Amino acid sequence: MSKQEFLSIYDTTLRDGNQARGINFSLNDKIRIAHLLDEFGVDYIEGGWPNKGNPTDEEFFRAIRKESISNSKIAAFGSTRKPKVSPEQDQILQHLVKSEAPVKTIFGKSWDIHVAEVIHTELQENLDMISSSVEFLRKHSEEVIYDAEHFFDGYKANAKYAMETIKRAEQAGAGCIALCDTNGGALSWEIEEIIREVLKNVSCKVGIHCHNDSGLAVANSLAAVRAGATHVQGVVNGYGERCGNANLITIAADLCLKMGCNLKCKVNMPKLRYYSLAIDEVANLQSDARAPFVGETAFAHKGGAHIDGVLKIASSFEHIEPEAVGNTREFITSDQAGGALIAEKLSNILPSVDKKSPVVAELLKYVKQKENQGFAFDTAEASFEVLARRHLGLYKDKFKTLGYRVIEDMGEDGAHVSEASVKLQIGETTIHEVSEGDGPVNALDCALRKALVEHFPSINAVKLDDYKVRVLGSKVGTDASVRVWITFGDGKEYWHTAGVSTNIIEASWLAILDGIHYKIMRDER
Repeated sequence: MSKQEFLSIYDTTLRDGNQARGINFSLNDKIRIAHLLDEFGVDYIEGGWPNKGNPTDEEFFRAIRKESISNSKIAAFGSTRKPKVSPEQDQILQHLVKSEAPVKTIFGKSWDIHVAEVIHTELQENLDMISSSVEFLRKHSEEVIYDAEHFFDGYKANAKYAMETIKRAEQAGAGCIALCDTNGGALSWEIEEIIREVLKNVSCKVGIHCHNDSGLAVANSLAAVRAGATHVQGVVNGYGERCGNANLITIAADLCLKMGCNLKCKVNMPKLRYYSLAIDEVANLQSDARAPFVGETAFAHKGGAHIDGVLKIASSFEHIEPEAVGNTREFITSDQAGGALIAEKLSNILPSVDKKSPVVAELLKYVKQKENQGFAFDTAEASFEVLARRHLGLYKDKFKTLGYRVIEDMGEDGAHVSEASVKLQIGETTIHEVSEGDGPVNALDCALRKALVEHFPSINAVKLDDYKVRVLGSKVGTDASVRVWITFGDGKEYWHTAGVSTNIIEASWLAILDGIHYKIMRDER
């Protein structure tokens, strides 16, 4: 394939992705994702399988016609006709026609064992089913794509018959034949070898559709392109049944940035992370922090030698620039970090600091002591900045904690009530406030704000957005140490803090204090 030729990207998130455990897209979800995919620039958006058993999919095809979709073609998915049923009488094909989708994609059987043992028909009848179905849909579509289901398993079992099935699809008018590794068991060199043989026997566009059961869906898709495939199917973020489908986010980055291929979405590579996270959000799934290219830790450096190398020459420990996919480089503060990281972190506080400076060595030693106690600053950068500024004498606490108390009570109606009181000192003034909340942590947070708001009005804008607890070490009993992470936001930025104790309330209190101190400290700068 010439590097000047455009590859077509076929997204099946709304159908294959929707089959994943824990995902169930509503109509509004599907419309929102379709717009995101269109903005990103995929060539095809497979909307689903329109039939009486899928009312949401039927409604999607009616609704999407009213939407402005400018970059992508909408495809409806189905199967070949049933054995011994004419295309005109087959309900699946009729629903495909009624969808009015410009592109129709159908799958058919390539593996002789499926023909005989799954759909219980003759090999010749299966060939007729393929050709008559494609021919019928060709009359009602701008384009027909034929998905050769189980093609690689079928080819290895009976190469002559598997090849005949796709020849029939091409002869009947399929514009593209997507070869499917439906069970996800093929190896990359098998994919490449078989596709080269296929290209000797058909002249239409050949595509690839991989599942990830062997952990090779992305690699197999790239191998297929290397062998000559010009159409790639997959799912955003790799959702799908069992182990998922080929991850189109990773594939798009590899094709554009590693293989030099032309994709319509290539111009949007700097927003790749945005599209990945946006679709995770619609799917209500936690994003994979370790996802290649777009994960939160994809360009996160923790080891001292790694950080030192990146600070000197970024490419010494990074395969691409993070900005190429809309990501950012992160230096993680930890007990594995060296002086280079501390110097980098301190450069915002002390611009002239050198990593060989005694103050850097002293702070590094202190950070390691805190981490030995269980603190983790890799996801608590606000706690690190508060710690560093205190340690360097650049920040003095604006209030002092004299004490706090939390009371949990259950009323006669069985309802739980959390009440917290805090006693603070600001200058020469002692302040004592009490507040109720939805649980002890919320009650403490409310009482602290109530005590401080008159002196620091800006904390009114601060919200506690996320709260997580992790048990540390091998102890799992009630005396185990815990680490609390808290995310704060004020409408302008987010910051993260951590607290550690054998007492979950104390750990939470320490994290809350860091969050409030950070806000006050930022407001002063």
